[in-house]
Parts: sequence; C-alpha cells; structure tokens
Amino acid sequence: MPTFANSRGVLVLAIGDVITYVFSLILTLSVRYGAIPHRTLVAQHIPAFSVLIAIFILVNLSAGLYDKRLALLRNGSRSLFLTVQIVNVAIGVIFFYFAPVSIAPKANLIIYFAISTTLLYVWRVAMFPVISQARKQPAILVGGGDEINDLFEEVNGSVRYGLIFVGKIRPDISVDETVRQVAAKVKERNAAIIVADLSDPKVESSIPFLYSLIFSGVQIIDAGRLYESIFDRVPLSMVGERWLVENSNTVLGNRVIYDALKRTIDVVIGGIAGLVSLLFYPFVYLAIKLEDKGPLFTYQERVGKNGQLVKIVKFRSMSGEDHGKYDSKEGTRLRVTRVGSFIRKTRIDELPQLWNVVRGDLSLIGPRSEFPSLTAIYEEEIPYYNARHLVKPGLSGWAQIYHQAHPHHAVDTAETSNKLSYDLYYIKNRSFGLDLKIVLRTVQILLKRVGR
Repeated sequence: MPTFANSRGVLVLAIGDVITYVFSLILTLSVRYGAIPHRTLVAQHIPAFSVLIAIFILVNLSAGLYDKRLALLRNGSRSLFLTVQIVNVAIGVIFFYFAPVSIAPKANLIIYFAISTTLLYVWRVAMFPVISQARKQPAILVGGGDEINDLFEEVNGSVRYGLIFVGKIRPDISVDETVRQVAAKVKERNAAIIVADLSDPKVESSIPFLYSLIFSGVQIIDAGRLYESIFDRVPLSMVGERWLVENSNTVLGNRVIYDALKRTIDVVIGGIAGLVSLLFYPFVYLAIKLEDKGPLFTYQERVGKNGQLVKIVKFRSMSGEDHGKYDSKEGTRLRVTRVGSFIRKTRIDELPQLWNVVRGDLSLIGPRSEFPSLTAIYEEEIPYYNARHLVKPGLSGWAQIYHQAHPHHAVDTAETSNKLSYDLYYIKNRSFGLDLKIVLRTVQILLKRVGR
C-alpha cells in the first residue's frame, strides 16, 4: 500500500510527539531549578518519564490522535486533543503519587503539563503541516467518477499527504488521446508520479505506455490502492470480478495461525467478558420488567460466515421483534423502549452475544451481521454484497467505527453500499494490528457515549 497517505506521516507525528515530551521535561527542569539541568538530574527523571511517555503515546493512539483524519488539529479534533491532555494529566498525577521516584509532583507536573501541552499544540498545528508540505511530490491523476474526484479533492485539500495532484485526466476519450495528454502533463508539470484507475478499461489499455514511463523514473500507483490508504475503505466503483480474483489470496488464503489465534482470543476474552457481564443481568432484567413486563431476551436470525444462518441473543430493546422486516405493519408499529434506548447507547444490549462469540457464531471483531430479509434485498441491489460473508461477522468492526450513517430499522441501499466499502477494506486487510485498532477505537467510542 502506498506510504504517501499513511505510515510515513503517522511515524513522523509519533516521533515528533516523543521528542516534544522529552524536550518538555528538559524545559520543565530548567524552569523549576532556574538553569539548564545537569545530565545527572535529567537521568534521574528519565526512567519514570519514559514509562509515562509510553503511556501517553498509548493513550493518544487509543483516542485516535494518530488517525490521519485527526493528525492535524483542526475543528473538532482540537477539543479531542485537550480532552486527551486532561486524561494524561490525571494519569501523570496518579502515576507520580504512587511511583517510587523522588521528585516533587505538585510542582514539576504542573509545569511539565503546561509546557508539554503548549509544545504539542505548536508541533501539531504549526510544525507538522510544514514538514508534511515540504515532502509533497507532483502527481497526475488519471481516472473519472465520483471516487476519483473525492481522491483529487482530499489529496489537494490537505497537507498531510506526500503528493499533490498537478493535473487530472479523464479517460473518457480515445486511448491514444489519453496517452498523449498523460505524456504532455508529465513533461509540462515534471510529474514524478501517475495515479491511475487501473480498473478503467481505457486506462488498462494504456498500461504499455505507463510501463514505458517507469524507465523514465515515473512511479505508477493504482488509484484504488491509494484511495484505500487514504479513506480506509474500498472504492466500490473499482470492485469487480477482477478485484475479487486479485485479492482472493488475501481474503481466502491459508491463514491458519491468524485464524487459530483469533478463535482462541474469541473464546478466552469472550468467556471472561461473558462471565463478568452476568453482573449486569439482574439490573437489566429489573429495568425491562419495570417498564413493560416483557421478555428479557430477544432471539434473532442473522447471516453468518459463508451465508449460513446463525441465531444470536440480545437484551430486548424494542417493544417487539420484526426480524428485519421493516416494511411490514408489525415493523412500523415497533418502537425503541426507554430502557432499550439506554442499553443500546451503552451497547449493554449486546452483552449476551458474548456467548455467541464463545460458541463460534460470531467473532469479537468482524463485519456486522445482518438480517436474512435485508441481506436478500441488498444482494439484489448492491453488487458483490455477499463478499462480506467471506469472514465471520463480529460484535464490532471497521464499518462500525468509521461509517457514520448506519442504516437503522429501514432499507437503505446507499448507506449500506458505503458500509460495504468499509467491510471489504477490513476483509482485505484484516490482521491483529487492525483488530487491535478496532478494539481501541471501540473502547473510545463507548466511553464517549457513556459520558454524554
């Protein structure tokens, strides 16, 4: 996957944060003692602060401050930055009051966090964008359609990517004309990179010419792969039989170790969490019975791996059960109860599904399971929708944390298509690292919901 959009910027940002934290410590000691600190004094503080800085980086990561969408402190991300700093202050105070280190936490910590917060803000707002802008390379974008336009606007509208489009060519002309325009743009703008939609037949016909450019030092990047690395989703307009065949090894390849360890984690974590969740059962039971005296659980059929039906169990949050038939009279009469609204917001309603995880119907991480009735509709209206059933569905997934407009209690082909683009991204790129990112992001979302 191209590094222009992702790993380099994140690495630079993280290294900059670490340097800022360390430099803040040196400035803190200078302010506290009125002189540049001797290396002996710095050495006394480094062990404890090294542990603390590692915790800070982990908190920043969990909060999403290394997400490329939040790397630059703009708009709402500034409030998140300040919230994370408050959390880090609390962690620092607790750490130094209990850690066996001989420093003065009341004095040093106040100074340290004031300095580090200021310097981190300057680093992210002023310095990081300049560094990101300085390493941009000129590129030509070859392709057409909404997703290509989104790619052009996103890359040229932000400083966090390592390239800038200095020209865009639509391949809705003849192959010869496309080749001529690409050659002219490369020469005119001294472009070192061509980003091309290789799924477009006319662009595909230009591949011999694109191949020849490699020997002139021009790098060719697949627009679909770049789109994925920037938007964390698969561009559906570029998905077809060829895409599925090309990625079949990644999707269906022999991943014995990953699958075995993931199943082990599901059983161990799901079992432990399931036992702990039993503490909630009496309170949920009492709340539901006091509101409408209805049943505690609801049992639903969902589509699992390879299209097999599985029966999941949840705490009941609605006045009845429509089994996903939202266009029926029964479905239109149903409503979310007051208790149901709360347990949905906090996701307490899904705690019984931990036993589905232990049993093997679901995984902790994977695409969200869907009702069979809705699946039948979407498979008719959305190309390759059934590809999401190549892996086991999960309690939380990539689409759940990044797709903001989930369809609820209605058929919504447009938003479900968008959701599918995230599901396909997860299926293609699933790994322990991606699963961990989903877990951390899910925890962050749940904490925000509880705090509202």
